[in-house]
Amino acid sequence: MYEQPEFSQTGNERKALPAPQTASRGRERLVLVIAALLALALLAGMGWAIWALLQPGAPTETIRDVFIIVLALEFMLVGVTLVVMVIQLAKLVNMLQNEVRPILDSANEAANTLRGTAQFLSDKMVSPIVKANGAIAALRRAADMLNLGRK
Repeated sequence: MYEQPEFSQTGNERKALPAPQTASRGRERLVLVIAALLALALLAGMGWAIWALLQPGAPTETIRDVFIIVLALEFMLVGVTLVVMVIQLAKLVNMLQNEVRPILDSANEAANTLRGTAQFLSDKMVSPIVKANGAIAALRRAADMLNLGRK
């Protein structure tokens, strides 16, 4: 069901108050509990495996050989993953140099042009108008002081 947000009235503005985050906190707690249970199960499984392998007549050598083979396959998978990551990193660097840098250079050039245009307008248009208005205001003030402007 849709709930109206609560508002805080301060002066002429209305600010929405933050909604309570109970749903996300509940999810975080659930994930935390599940992670803790999985960690405990993993520790219990490792403890049981060590206990079982220490029993007389356990096939320790066979399990060791299988574990070595699995570990070798895992290292090969990590090696392939590292090669793929290096290739992706090379592509990223290439993209940054050939696509992003020209965009940044173009934006920098546009900003410099805009800065120059603003400086030109300030020097050639705004400053003379401000000086003229200042002179006119000074003349009016002088005329007011000499009572020339009053009838």
